Amino acid sequence: MTTARIDARFAELKQQGRAAFVAYVMGGDPDLAASLEILKGLPAAGADVIELGFPFSDPIGEGPTIQRAAQRALANGTRLDDVLGLARAFRQDDQTTPLVLMGYLNVVVNRGEQAFARDIAAVGIDGVIIVDCPPEESSALADALDKVQISLLHLFTPTSDDARLKTIAERTTGFAYYVSVAGVTGVKEADAAVVAPAVARVRQASGLPVAVGFGIKTPERAAAIARIADAAVVGSALVEEIAEAAARNEDVTARVLSKVRALAEAVRGARLAQPAA
Repeated sequence: MTTARIDARFAELKQQGRAAFVAYVMGGDPDLAASLEILKGLPAAGADVIELGFPFSDPIGEGPTIQRAAQRALANGTRLDDVLGLARAFRQDDQTTPLVLMGYLNVVVNRGEQAFARDIAAVGIDGVIIVDCPPEESSALADALDKVQISLLHLFTPTSDDARLKTIAERTTGFAYYVSVAGVTGVKEADAAVVAPAVARVRQASGLPVAVGFGIKTPERAAAIARIADAAVVGSALVEEIAEAAARNEDVTARVLSKVRALAEAVRGARLAQPAA
């Protein structure tokens, strides 16, 4: 079943004729207090959907930037329950912004699929991305999430043929997350001209809004993706701002939210401006 908040947000943005800006942050990076400040500030800065990472020691789908964020969070003692605490605190003030939890299967299996689904539902999570959980291994988790009306968001990739797209789509609800580049997060850059045909294929296979991530760092790149997809996802660029601000003893929250505003403004205005010749 598809979570109502996700459906409502994409329906609203479709009426407005624009794409969503999806912001990713790692729970517990640079620490829990700063994470909560950032999380609470994201909607006002322009995030339409938020992806909240929970740290894992071996995040195989992530590039160096998010790997280091996970390491920092774990070094601070951050665990899944701490990240769920962030979500609970966020929901005290915000009942409309979709909140998607993103992480790895070991943590889920360690807790148990039913308990995991129950616990994340209790704090107001709307969707889950488990990077290393293929559709063939997802039935137990998908069934548990269906019972609490939380979306399971499988990843669609450049190497997925038409038959594979249909398989991935079978247990995907909410929106389809298209990985724009082969490889890990934050290393290569997404090319809208290359991505556009794939977005059309994923949309046809899934019948869902398509969000594009893995390779969007600048407002210009985000705007280009927003013209051809239903959402642009930015993670590594935001995590980099957090790391640099912390290293320089700057105001982490102010710096990352400034980056979010620039990216969100580009996404919001993308379809109003003519694409470059």
